[in-house]
Amino acid sequence: QVQLVESGGGVVQAGGSLRLSCAVPGSIFGISTMGWYRQTPGKRRELVASVTSDYVTTYADSVKGRFTISRDNVKNTVYLQMNSLKPADTADYVCNLHYHPIDYWGQGTQVTVSS
Repeated sequence: QVQLVESGGGVVQAGGSLRLSCAVPGSIFGISTMGWYRQTPGKRRELVASVTSDYVTTYADSVKGRFTISRDNVKNTVYLQMNSLKPADTADYVCNLHYHPIDYWGQGTQVTVSS
């Protein structure tokens, strides 16, 4: 069973930065698409950013230019660098591993951006 280990969430003031990390054991990481999703109460979970095994990245329009997703296939870790944070970025951020038809989800890490 694949266990996604997340870290990096916390409380930050508007305009600040955080870096989220998600570590995945095993060889499945290198052949998988990794993504970060976020969810707030009453809202649908949305894709924030993703990166394929070929390092092709995708971003939600709301975070383009502010967030950067990257992966390290030696450490089996995906990162989400979040800059210029806004209160609207406040959410539970969840790491996702996708290798069709398989999906694994992390436990989530809370990000709170204060005004």
